[in-house]
Amino acid sequence: MDFRITGLHPDQFAELQRAPDDELRRRGVERRIVEEANSAPCRISLLDADVGEEVLLLNFAHQAVASPYAASGPIFIRRAATRAFDATNVIPEQQRRRLLSVRAYDERHYIVDAEVAAGTELETLIERFFADPRVEYLHAHNARRGCYACRVGRA
Repeated sequence: MDFRITGLHPDQFAELQRAPDDELRRRGVERRIVEEANSAPCRISLLDADVGEEVLLLNFAHQAVASPYAASGPIFIRRAATRAFDATNVIPEQQRRRLLSVRAYDERHYIVDAEVAAGTELETLIERFFADPRVEYLHAHNARRGCYACRVGRA
């Protein structure tokens, strides 16, 4: 079964990327310089920011829907990210190296299935979840910190 993984579109963060620090603070956004490898996973490019790279840490409504399962949480975005990851049948290395919580949603945006697994097993979960005709899309989250990782749709 073909699948498509997408990062967040950079245009929705353009204003934040240009904002001065005092404006970011008012909005609850923090500018950081990455100090440790693989510690700031960008949700636009689906690449981990490099040590020394500038990122923004912010709260993002990754499930902004009229459903009891509406949700938001912290994400990182790389200042240098100008293009969203968008690929068919490709798992980003960022997801492969992490423990993931994968949630399967139906057309009403209700969770119909979920699993925690190593990122190296993501293809198997995608296949299992999309075998259920009720499943419309998946959200992957970093299981340890709960941060939204990416969206998986049917290709």
